[in-house]
Parts: sequence; C-alpha cells; structure tokens
Amino acid sequence: MPAIKKRSLVDQVYERLRSDIVALRLPLGSRVNVNELQDALGVSCTPIREAINRLQQEGLIEYENNIGARVIALTPRDVEEIQQLATTLHCAAAELAMERGDRAAMAEQIGRRIAEYGAASTPQGRVSAVHQLVGVFYAHCGNSRLDRSMLAIQGQQLLLRSLYAAGGADTERDLADFRRILRGVEEGDTAAVCAALRESGGRIERAAAAALK
Repeated sequence: MPAIKKRSLVDQVYERLRSDIVALRLPLGSRVNVNELQDALGVSCTPIREAINRLQQEGLIEYENNIGARVIALTPRDVEEIQQLATTLHCAAAELAMERGDRAAMAEQIGRRIAEYGAASTPQGRVSAVHQLVGVFYAHCGNSRLDRSMLAIQGQQLLLRSLYAAGGADTERDLADFRRILRGVEEGDTAAVCAALRESGGRIERAAAAALK
C-alpha cells in the first residue's frame, strides 16, 4: 500500500489560489490582498506569501510597485503568444510521443479523455478533460525538458482554456478535432494529430482574445 503524502500548508494555499485564478474565480487583473486571504483561509501570512511567490514564478501573479500582487492581466497579444508557444510544445510532444510511445496505450487514454469531455457538465470539467488529453503526449514523449517547458506556461494556458470555455466553447468542433487526434494516433499519422492540435489551439486563441476586448 503506498504511503499517504501530506501536503504542506503552502501547497494547499498555492493549489487553492491557483485553482481560483485558472477558473477565473479571481478575475484577471484583480488585486491579491494578503490580509484578506488570511481572514478567508484562516492561515498566517507566511504560507500565503510563499504561495504567491510560486504563482508569480508560474506567471499567474505579477507585482506592481506601490500596489502589490495582482492576478495577471492579459492582452490579445499575450493570448496570441501564450497559445502559439503552447501549440508549438504540444506538437513537439506529439511528434516525440508518436515516435517513441505506445500508440495503443495513447489511443486508449485519449479515448477516455474524449468521453470525459463529452460527458462534462461544467466548463471547468471540459477544461480539465482537454488538459489531460493533451497531457497524454507529454506523458509518452520521453523528454523531461519538454515537459518542464510546458509546466512553465501551463497555468497561463489553462487560463486561456477557461476564457474559451466560459465564453461558450464550440463543443462539436472540439470533439471533431479530438476525434481527429485519436484517429491520427491510431493510424500513426503525426501530421493529422498536429493539424488538429493547431486547429483547436487557434479556436482557443481567437475566442480568448475576443473575450478580452
């Protein structure tokens, strides 16, 4: 039986704040007040400040002189740059996974994520399913540096997916793209997989940018 891992207080505060930011419960550009968080979470300022520092390193929180910590504020240009980088990394992971990984195992995992997406009853449920679907390629690509590169912008891309989902995701087109990805994996067609990833990413980029205008 595996040992139960205890999460530190910093980890718990970090995960709570990160979840609230990514799900847009803390609006973009909103101030992150340590004193208010102490009252809301019932913890001291030390774990809150450490969690905020971690979120700053992840690019989800920024500091402004004489103001303090704020959730990042995105412009349409920011959206374009984040999604372009994410799609480039996704395609690199997919290409390596198709070359090195177990395609049958990948197809089975992707199929489960597609079913979860179709069954999701909330925008965040769909965001989670897509995140895990794309994560299949990173799990099978065999390149830890590529995986770490994605982790560096993962929170920001989850923000874009949340903006897309909150604005009314085109679930039918999403499902069509995900099924194209599945067929590409089953047939060993890397070009088809990357084309579907780019199509899906472009839709997220356009919708997220429009939501910010």
